[in-house]
Amino acid sequence: MTDLSTASRTETGKPRTVSWAPLAVILCGTFVYVLDFFVVNVALPSIQRGLSASPAAIEWVVAGYGLTSAAFLVTGGRLGDHYGRRRAFCIGLAAFTLTSALCAAAPDAGFLVAARLAQGIGAGIMAPNVLSILGTTYAGPDRVRAISAYGIVMGIAAAGGQLLGGVLIDANLAGLGWRVIFWVNVPVGIAAIAAARKWVPESRSGTPGKLDLRGAALFAAALIAIVLPLLDGRAHGWPAWSLASLAAGPVVLVAFAAWLRHEKRRGGQPLLDPSIFAVRAFRTGLTCQLLFWCQQAACYLLLALYLQEGRGLSPIKSGGVFAVLAAGYLATSFRAPALTVKYGRRLLFAGALVAALGNVALLLAVADAGSTGAVAALFPGLFLLGAGQGLCITPLTSTVLSHADASTAGSVSGAMSTAQQVGNAIGVAISGVIFYGLLGAGHGYAVAYGWSIAQMAVLLAGVAALTFIIPKTASRS
Repeated sequence: MTDLSTASRTETGKPRTVSWAPLAVILCGTFVYVLDFFVVNVALPSIQRGLSASPAAIEWVVAGYGLTSAAFLVTGGRLGDHYGRRRAFCIGLAAFTLTSALCAAAPDAGFLVAARLAQGIGAGIMAPNVLSILGTTYAGPDRVRAISAYGIVMGIAAAGGQLLGGVLIDANLAGLGWRVIFWVNVPVGIAAIAAARKWVPESRSGTPGKLDLRGAALFAAALIAIVLPLLDGRAHGWPAWSLASLAAGPVVLVAFAAWLRHEKRRGGQPLLDPSIFAVRAFRTGLTCQLLFWCQQAACYLLLALYLQEGRGLSPIKSGGVFAVLAAGYLATSFRAPALTVKYGRRLLFAGALVAALGNVALLLAVADAGSTGAVAALFPGLFLLGAGQGLCITPLTSTVLSHADASTAGSVSGAMSTAQQVGNAIGVAISGVIFYGLLGAGHGYAVAYGWSIAQMAVLLAGVAALTFIIPKTASRS
């Protein structure tokens, strides 16, 4: 279809037609799985009241989704490599759609948490194949444009999702209240699956074999050992099991890395190809990805709680405040592809610095306004924060995907998506320890949110500092 294609030229100068139909379809999947991580934030107070959920259950609703999706991202990428990326995308999206309906029908907090954990598994299978399809379908400038569209959709889903959630909850469609934020995934998911079968090309690595189930189990165990005590330990007074679990997490990660090398040496197909970590730009880019997303999810969760619980805003008014952040994101993300080509890693440095300054401005505004001042005092900081985030995602993604080829696309995209979701889960857990710990100690929402903002500014400063380690040009060093 002509309206979904664009003309460009090959390296030989001959014109070729690039179809954007596959991108449009897979970005529908990107939109719903990112949306569901963030749209739930604005609904958390309503969910807590409606289901009589504890603070720990509320954290699990957010971080549990990130935890299970992170645990299955690499496996999802490998499934796509072996059995077809389009097929894995559709299977993951189908599971995501089904479990969205279960979330919407949840009768109590425990059922909702379980459904969110299952929903994360569907997202974990779907998400890495979005990037694999993008990386194998588009090349050169077209890939940069596709990555930019991917980043813009993620930003709209993350920041704009808060406003969408507020509007849907306030409208109380069919008396569903907060449940409607999950029901909307069902028609979108069904339509995207049908379109994928027609428009998205199938691809695979050409090296099918046994899945690395032992590697998958070790990786999942490491994530659970780290995230579980951060989510539940504080509520139970940090019992011995929580401290033992935290200590065991890094040990299991080391065992996972050793298993990958062993499996590679004996000619097997490890869950992640350890050779991709030989590229310094990839290693550093992955670390930047982890730190960036540690602050991203926690930022939106705690802002929603501060606005609704600390400032008494309704869901729709809270979503309106998030629209300021979304405006900043969109103001820069549309320019990010061209700026990435021109400035490379320097754009990532600038974006992280601008976002950190946005957090500093927010910290000053919260310290001055507390829980009674004008909400508009937050707007400059929120706009700067969104603008910085909009500058970061495209160069972050480009740095990692530039080292993927047809044989490693699943491993590379799985590792990158895993860093994102691991960052989301760990960031929510650590920031939750700070936020709820201060609330439990008798401090107000302004103090708890202020300290959380400071922690996020430090993470962004770390991203900015790491950009100096990323090589100016891709090299295996």
